[in-house]
Amino acid sequence: MDTVQSLSEKTVSSPYIRKHQRRHFLLLDLLPHAGAVFAIAGLWLIPFGWPEILSFLIMWAITGIGITVGYHRLFTHLAFKAKPKLEVCLAIAGSMAGQGGVISWACLHRRHHQLSDQEGDPHSPNLHGTQFWEQARGLLHSHLLWMRGHEYPNPGHYVRDLLKSKRIIFVNKHYYYWVLLGLLLPALFVGIIRQDFTGLLTGLLWGGAVRLLILGHTIWATNSFLHVFGSRPNQTTDNSRNAPMLGLLTFGEAFHNNHHAHPRSALFGLGLPALDPGYWVIWLARKLGWAESVYAPDNDLISNRKSAKDTSNS
Repeated sequence: MDTVQSLSEKTVSSPYIRKHQRRHFLLLDLLPHAGAVFAIAGLWLIPFGWPEILSFLIMWAITGIGITVGYHRLFTHLAFKAKPKLEVCLAIAGSMAGQGGVISWACLHRRHHQLSDQEGDPHSPNLHGTQFWEQARGLLHSHLLWMRGHEYPNPGHYVRDLLKSKRIIFVNKHYYYWVLLGLLLPALFVGIIRQDFTGLLTGLLWGGAVRLLILGHTIWATNSFLHVFGSRPNQTTDNSRNAPMLGLLTFGEAFHNNHHAHPRSALFGLGLPALDPGYWVIWLARKLGWAESVYAPDNDLISNRKSAKDTSNS
C-alpha cells in the first residue's frame, strides 16, 4: 500500500493534462498516418523524386539525432555535457520529431527506467497477461495506445535538473512551434527546388508527415517490440532486448538491453560502435569541443554485467 501511494505521489493527473494528451495523440501520433496515406496515393498524380527523398532523409536524420542524442542520452540520462548552443539545437531537433516536449519526454523515460516492466511503467508490453491476445494487446498498448492518456510523471520529482535550465524551459515552452518548423522546413526546401506550390505540398508530405510517421514507429518499437523480442546479453531486472541488425536504422536505439544495463552510457552499441550513429554524433561533438564528460562503461563493468547473467542462468 505504501509503495502504491508512493508511486501515485510521483504522478500528476488532471482533466487539462488528459485533454492535452488526447490532442497530441490525434495531431502528432494519428494524423501523420493520414498524411502518409495521402502521400502514397498521390504518387500517381503529383511529382515525386530526389527532392522529396532528400527532404525526408535530412529531416529524418536531424530529428532522429535530436531524439537519441538530445532527448535520450543528454537530457534524460546525462551521458555527456554539451555546450549551450549544441544543447539548444538538440532540444529543438528533438522537438521537431513530434514526440512531446523535452521535459515531458525526459519525465516519462526516467519513470520508465525506474519501473521498467513493472506496475507504473508508462508503456510496458508485459503487464497485460500471458495469453496470445493479452500479449498482442500489450504490444499495441506499449507501441501506440498508451499515448492517448496516461499518468503524467511529476516534473518536480523526475526532472528537477532540467527545470533549472532557462534554455530547456524556453525550448519546451515553444514545443508546438518547433514541430511546425519541422513541417515548414521540408515544404520550403522542396518548394524552392521545384519552384511551384506542388513542391510545398510534396515537401510537407514526405519530409513532414511520412517522416513523422516512420520515425515515430521506429521510436515506439523500442518501447514495444524490444521489450518482447531480441537478445538479452546483459542481466537486467526488466525484459529489455537488443536487435543489432536494426542499430543503424534506429540511430543505435536498437541496443535496448545494453542501454538498460548501462543507462548512463553515451554508447549504446557496446562492442559494436559502428552500428550506433547516435554515438558517432557525440564522438564528433567531443572532437570539435562541443561536448565533454562523455561517459561509457569500461570493459570490466560490461563483463561483470554479462557474467552476472551467465551465473544466474547456470
